Amino acid sequence: MPPPQYFPKNALLNKLGYESIDNVIEREYIPLSVEEFKAKMNNQTIVLDTRNPSDFANAHIPGSINIGLDGGPFAVWVGALIEDLKTPILLVTPEGREKEAIIRLARVGYENCLGYLEGGMDAWIRSKEKISDIHQIDAAEFAKRLKAENINVIDVRKPTEYNNAHLENAKNIPLDFLPKQLNELDKNQTYYIHCAGGYRSMIASSILKRNGFNNIIDIKGGFSAISQQEGLPILQASCTM
Repeated sequence: MPPPQYFPKNALLNKLGYESIDNVIEREYIPLSVEEFKAKMNNQTIVLDTRNPSDFANAHIPGSINIGLDGGPFAVWVGALIEDLKTPILLVTPEGREKEAIIRLARVGYENCLGYLEGGMDAWIRSKEKISDIHQIDAAEFAKRLKAENINVIDVRKPTEYNNAHLENAKNIPLDFLPKQLNELDKNQTYYIHCAGGYRSMIASSILKRNGFNNIIDIKGGFSAISQQEGLPILQASCTM
């Protein structure tokens, strides 16, 4: 895989110099009420939800992107998927982890955080603001559906993972490239999304949902859980001498 797009930008930052982390925290550690948060939301701003995939699936701010602080390389995926280091970011975080999110963003050059939602998603829900969700099913239910009908499966793992073992007829769109390959998908179709364990598939599902794909089903446990189901058409790589 090619290096993440933020690598050369970070190299330039290292060469030219960067702001001290204390200054970044002082400027960006801003609690925002629901009304203040809403006032800063626009087409140029990304609402970055750093909670775990299950919490995000249950309820999130419409149009937000999920990249969890736990379960994967948070900074790497932010760097891979948010191209412009200057993109304004509004944070929704687990309680008490707002400063951590700001620091981890700054470490890879993202220093334009406008603040965080005070009280987190609970505050948003209490204010009776509009929420969205992403439907999830477990691997056993997915196996039943796959055996019963033709369904569209998107595997967002890396090509090396996919080539090692994958579901027959699953379409491989690595998460890194998903934003640039959305035109290959049909918004009227239903897509089942999986990765290896569930972290990347929720990122992918949130990107799809943000871009108008409303018929998205995330498979909990990813390929690790899918591969434990009996009778599924899994293609394995074979070694030859």
